[in-house]
Amino acid sequence: MMIHLTAYTTQVGYDYTYLILFIGIAILSYIVQANLKSKFEKFSKMPIGMTGRDIAIKMLQDNGIYDVKVTCTPGTLTDHYNPATKTVNLSNGVYSSASIAAAAVAAHECGHAVQHAKAYAPLKMRSALVPFVQFSSSIMTWVLLIGILTVQTMPQLLLAGIILFASTTLFSFITLPVEIDASRRALAWLQMSGITNAGNHQYASSALRSAAYTYVVAALSSLATLLYYVMIYLNRRD
Repeated sequence: MMIHLTAYTTQVGYDYTYLILFIGIAILSYIVQANLKSKFEKFSKMPIGMTGRDIAIKMLQDNGIYDVKVTCTPGTLTDHYNPATKTVNLSNGVYSSASIAAAAVAAHECGHAVQHAKAYAPLKMRSALVPFVQFSSSIMTWVLLIGILTVQTMPQLLLAGIILFASTTLFSFITLPVEIDASRRALAWLQMSGITNAGNHQYASSALRSAAYTYVVAALSSLATLLYYVMIYLNRRD
C-alpha cells in the first residue's frame, strides 16, 4: 500500500511540475510573439530607400545567386525560403514595403538562400529531415493518444509515438543554428552594402533577434513535451 501511495505521490508531483512548466512556456511564448509583433509594427514605420523585393534581389545578386526567384506570398510574417523551388517568398507587408522591418526580413530569408548555395550543413540536415518530420506530424498525435491510453498493455505504441515526436524536437533544435546564421549573414550584408547605417542598423538587429527568440521558445516547448511523454512511458508500471 505504501509503495503504491509513494508512486502515486511521485506521479502527481511530475504532473504538477510539467503543468507549471507548460504554463510558463505558454506565457513566455505569448510575450515573445507579442514583442515580435510590436517591433515589426514599429520598425515597419521606419522608412528605408529600397523595398523588401529590391533588397532581396540585390542581396542574392551580391552573393552571386541568380537562379533564385523572389515572390510575394499572402499573409503576415509568412516569409520563408523554399530550397526545393529555390524561391524567396516574402509576405505582402515585406515584399512592397520600404522599411527597416522589411529590409531585415527580406535579407534574413535571402540568408537562407546563401546557406543553400554554400551547402551550409545544418540547413542540409534540416532539409533532409523535412519528409520524415512531415510524416511524423501527420500521425504522431493519434499514436501518442492511443499509446497513452494503452500504455499499461501496449507500451510499444507510446514508445513509437515518442520516437516520432523526438524527430520534431530534433528538427526544432536544428532550426536554431540555421535561423541564427541566416540573421548573422543578413545583418552583415545590410551593413556592408550600406542598406542600413549607424542610425538604424540596431533596429534591424533587434527585429531579427526578436524573431530568433520565437524559435528558441518553440524548441524548449517541444523538448518539455517530449520529456513529459518519456516520463509517462518510464512510470507506466508505477
